[in-house]
Amino acid sequence: MESKQRLISLDVLRGLTVAGMILVNNGFGESFEMLRHSKWNGMTPCDLVFPFFLFIMGVSCYLALSRNGFAPTRPVIWKICKRAFLLFFIGVAIHWFDMALWGNPLDFAHLRIWAVLQRIALCYLFASLFALFIDHRWTIPTIAVLLIVYTAILAFGHGYSEDSAENILAQVDLRLFGYDHLYHKGPVDPEGLLGTISGIAHTLIGFYCGRIIKTQKSVEQKALGIFVLAAVLITGGYLLTYGLPLNKRIWSPSYVLVTCGLASMLLGLFVYIIDIRGRQHWTFPFRVFGMNALALYVASELLAIVFSRFGVSTFIYDVLHAVIPPLKWASLAYALTFVFINYMLGYLLYRRRIFIKL
Repeated sequence: MESKQRLISLDVLRGLTVAGMILVNNGFGESFEMLRHSKWNGMTPCDLVFPFFLFIMGVSCYLALSRNGFAPTRPVIWKICKRAFLLFFIGVAIHWFDMALWGNPLDFAHLRIWAVLQRIALCYLFASLFALFIDHRWTIPTIAVLLIVYTAILAFGHGYSEDSAENILAQVDLRLFGYDHLYHKGPVDPEGLLGTISGIAHTLIGFYCGRIIKTQKSVEQKALGIFVLAAVLITGGYLLTYGLPLNKRIWSPSYVLVTCGLASMLLGLFVYIIDIRGRQHWTFPFRVFGMNALALYVASELLAIVFSRFGVSTFIYDVLHAVIPPLKWASLAYALTFVFINYMLGYLLYRRRIFIKL
């Protein structure tokens, strides 16, 4: 396979990640521990899905912009900025839709500013502009500088403190945006402003992986390069945990390296299984999710709000719980049902060859 051919494994990993994001976001009632985010330090399987998506976005960013030789033309820059703005706007609009459906459409004083799509928007914007205007030989040094700067912020600003009164991440968000515009189920907003520094480094690691995929001639060389990257990142990340524990809430540097390493390892494994060995029969459901990844994520968020507002989620859960008495298994059954509903939406789009690029 030549380097210009599309890697099916990338679409599959993207689809698996989005399906995972929908699954972990839509448990009902008492969920299994592995399907809940870690409360502070540590990492659960649930904590892998969002960082996997940022990593894949970085890979896709390299592959997409390389088609035009990374030329910083006005149409390309306009497209990048427009897409970043659209993603940020949709992220804010989702929270507004939630408030509106519950009867508070004009309560802009409590409109949440930061969330998943907003972080995706900023990381996409900075990674794309880096790709256009900075020599790619500076990718690794830039990642290192971003992580070192963020480490200094955490070290001198009590970034690991669970007391929001002294945690610099919480204080910057509180002073710039105000309490009512932030996430309140933890000491810090997990998608807050300063954590975006680490998020950009995260995305650039994916960008570097995209460079490996693009520059290596054979699929075997691509897989080997990805596996080497995974080994370096996982080893470095776990060594870093001795001073900087894994922490999704603050997007710690160790968390960046470990999750990017695990994403690289899984991508390399998929390249070997799918693109080298040709075992693709099981991939179709994930390709359905992967070809409309962001659109289906947005649809799932809106659908979850509607289901909650009109009691649909409660009705479905009660039916499942009547058949499956254990609370955690009933919660998992509901989450899987919700994923399947979104899969059917994605399947309809896929069959009609409709691919929505947000």
